[in-house]
Amino acid sequence: MKKYILAIDQGTTSTRAILINHEGQEVYKAQREVNCLFPHPGWVEVVPNQVWISVIDVINELMVVSSSNFDEIAAIGITNQRETTVVWDKNTGQAVYNAIVWQSKQTLDLCEERKGYTDLIQQKTGLRMNPYFSASKIRFILDHIPDGQARAERGELLFGTIDSWLIYKMTYGKVHATDVSNASRTMLYNIFKMDWDPELLKIWNIPASMLPEVKDNSADFGVASFFPENVHIHGVAGDQQAALFGQCCFKPGDSKNTYGTGCFMLMNVGNKPFISKQGLLTTVAWRENGQTTYALEGSVFMGGAIIQWLRDQMALIKTSAQSEEYANRVSDTAGVYVVPAFVGLGTPYWDDEARGAVFGLTRGADRHNFVRATLFSIAYQSKDVIEAMKREGHFELKTLKVDGGASANNLLMQFQADILQCEVVIPECVETTAMGAGYLAGLGCGFWTSKEDVEKNHAIAKRFVPQMEKAEMERLYAGWLEAVKATRAFKPKA
Repeated sequence: MKKYILAIDQGTTSTRAILINHEGQEVYKAQREVNCLFPHPGWVEVVPNQVWISVIDVINELMVVSSSNFDEIAAIGITNQRETTVVWDKNTGQAVYNAIVWQSKQTLDLCEERKGYTDLIQQKTGLRMNPYFSASKIRFILDHIPDGQARAERGELLFGTIDSWLIYKMTYGKVHATDVSNASRTMLYNIFKMDWDPELLKIWNIPASMLPEVKDNSADFGVASFFPENVHIHGVAGDQQAALFGQCCFKPGDSKNTYGTGCFMLMNVGNKPFISKQGLLTTVAWRENGQTTYALEGSVFMGGAIIQWLRDQMALIKTSAQSEEYANRVSDTAGVYVVPAFVGLGTPYWDDEARGAVFGLTRGADRHNFVRATLFSIAYQSKDVIEAMKREGHFELKTLKVDGGASANNLLMQFQADILQCEVVIPECVETTAMGAGYLAGLGCGFWTSKEDVEKNHAIAKRFVPQMEKAEMERLYAGWLEAVKATRAFKPKA
């Protein structure tokens, strides 16, 4: 009997696997941390085989802990950190270079060399010229391995985002594919024609033979290795699009914010895409039966990752959960603002040269004020995105659906409601990224018959309503904007 959907959520700093039942409940979960590498300032990489091993580990642990067997799995869904780029040898299946993580700025020079194509790229892809996306990362890898370009042109090398890499490994190299949402984040995919764009490939000098086949999100992506032959990968989506689906944001105007390593706010804009004039990205949300739904997106590069920074680099807290405890020991930030521009600033600034800064320090500020200020920077950055969406003229925020690890921080969520002056809603299952991939897989294999079935499973756990006076919100946010302005003005010499 088919009891579960297996959802794999491969993120920047960890890999999760969950079993989802017919009621949309998380029955079992397993997790492994994934170590990022920082070979140079601004560079972020990960070893592809370690990612693959982490996936094998969580699947094995999940099946043992749940006492389930593989025959009980109806289908597998995969969601992944987007833009992170892997290039591997077609014959050996081995990566030829570390995966370059979406956060990495090591390809900034390559983007600068092509800044004359900025408008063209945005008009075709809905994206901005930025090292964030995959195209420049592919170019970097080909330039930094022996005979990279020649090998690519001979058809010896394949490219994929993490979903493609996992699909390739799980199908023993039989399937080289991706879905429309991940393809739309490469800066090589035309979101209006819904195909790889020859002109963009020429700009980056990337052979089309490297690229995966692009499929609908609930398509059949092949039989998963070490599973029975009737267990297929049936749902694939980039993590933010998966979270949008997992939050049941099925109607135009529905919005969510995911607090993961970064923070990503997406709004469903229906089947008619438009190019933003406010620093937002236009992206593919999902495609069902050939019908495309688009989303407007704002990207914050440093979200939950700054809590890890407090723990690992600054040693101000011992656990991530302790950030809320410490922040609650004081009533304010003592005037401190932390601007976590460790890898630049995302929406709406798109300033790759900005670096982190702290303002307002006095002798009276202590570690608790500092932790509180660092937490609040997540909410301030999310408000920056909301304000850009308001200026776009397509958006009126009444309720914000939230998810991701940092959404468990009640202090942060209350401050988010205060600074946005709107209701913040948390679902019963905060693993909405994995749930979205699971729902897509379940719809693909018939485990659920419709999106209405999925919506019946969606329940609310908490609501946060604004408690701060509007004048106080405006005062605090004005201070944040001044801090960001000063951060951007400071350009340290190399």
